[in-house]
Amino acid sequence: MKHTFPGATRALTAPVSLLVAAIWIALPAQAQQASQRPVSPQQRATAQQVAAAGVPVSALAPNAPEEYTVRRGDTLWGISGKFLKSAWRWPELWGMNLQDIRNPHLIYPGQQLYLERVGDRAFLRARKGTDGQEGDTVRVSPRNRVEVLGGGPLPTLAPHLIEPFLAEPLVVDDDTFKRAPRIVALAERDRVLVGKGDRAYVRGPADAPLLSAPGLPTEFRVFRTAKPLKDPVSGEILGYEGQYVGQAHLVRGESESEEVLAPSYDPPRTPAAGERMSEPPTEADARRNLLPVPATIDVVSSKEEMRAGDRLLPEPPREYRSYVPHAPDTPVEARVVSIYGDSVRFAGKNQIVVINKGLRDGIENGQVLSLQSTGGHVADKTERSRPLMKLPDERNGIAMVFRPFDRVAYVLVMEAARPVAVGDKLTEPR
Repeated sequence: MKHTFPGATRALTAPVSLLVAAIWIALPAQAQQASQRPVSPQQRATAQQVAAAGVPVSALAPNAPEEYTVRRGDTLWGISGKFLKSAWRWPELWGMNLQDIRNPHLIYPGQQLYLERVGDRAFLRARKGTDGQEGDTVRVSPRNRVEVLGGGPLPTLAPHLIEPFLAEPLVVDDDTFKRAPRIVALAERDRVLVGKGDRAYVRGPADAPLLSAPGLPTEFRVFRTAKPLKDPVSGEILGYEGQYVGQAHLVRGESESEEVLAPSYDPPRTPAAGERMSEPPTEADARRNLLPVPATIDVVSSKEEMRAGDRLLPEPPREYRSYVPHAPDTPVEARVVSIYGDSVRFAGKNQIVVINKGLRDGIENGQVLSLQSTGGHVADKTERSRPLMKLPDERNGIAMVFRPFDRVAYVLVMEAARPVAVGDKLTEPR
């Protein structure tokens, strides 16, 4: 799809809405905070540029509705997809609403949106009564209240698509994983696995024991053996992905037991001819033989049962991620490194893949990438010698970055006509 507005492919700000939910009550301050969320000059300029002339009718989806009422559970990705061929290009949608929806962070269930075509241009209008003002909108029962999700309005995507993965993938170097504290024993000695509500014991490396003190972490994620993430082009290992198994809370740090493992010592007696008697143990000897006491953890949650050898890494601070779909500023040439999940060979819509580009390559949250199925090598059976051919790459769908690390990034497949495989390409949308 050709776009005539410079910068129109950049997203404006977190594409968000408010839900009306009978079971939730939002504090007025939360709603006020959402309504005051800033819009950058660049974002507003993009919207104003689109609002001035609308978008080409050719950019509309073939079955774009003439009118749509915003419903509970809608996402801006979904709403944009009803009107535009490329759902992620929601700046056009907001720009088309600029006069009626003054704050894009507040789009309420009950608002009515309708298309207006003027020649070869299209505009999306909101009926009178937007931004919480009185007007021709669907009335809401007094028993309902507005909920601000995650301290802000509705995110771009349905939360269940990515929230479980925000706590799971972890990419570290091999040394970091090997030096992470490890489960060494279980509270119930006759068991080999523990789950939610169970207790286990943990030790760190000799030079970095797991301690409990003010300022030190007490919440941890638990991981199993890390698997290498290998670049399908260069063969280089880009990092190690830990297999997430659950979360744990530190109850007590490591210490030393008051019990002393005393060194062997022969009691005083008359030595035989030529025999050398052992010396009595000193205080230093006793200190060296104090028994270590591992740290105590309680399992808070478990995706899989934990066992001895599993590793602990501190729980990072919880943050509200706002995904603003937009095209990368520079060209991208990435490859699928792996498909997230045990024994999964291919990915489809709403599944996760890992790519071989990350923060150091300019990859960031919300970037939308075009999926390309890699053409295979086949023999030309029309010739007797059957020479090999490389089939062309084919466009397969759209994916969005939602968690970048230094050298790799996790990407959500939004659309896919065919299964996505390791080695497939991702580029900037064209």
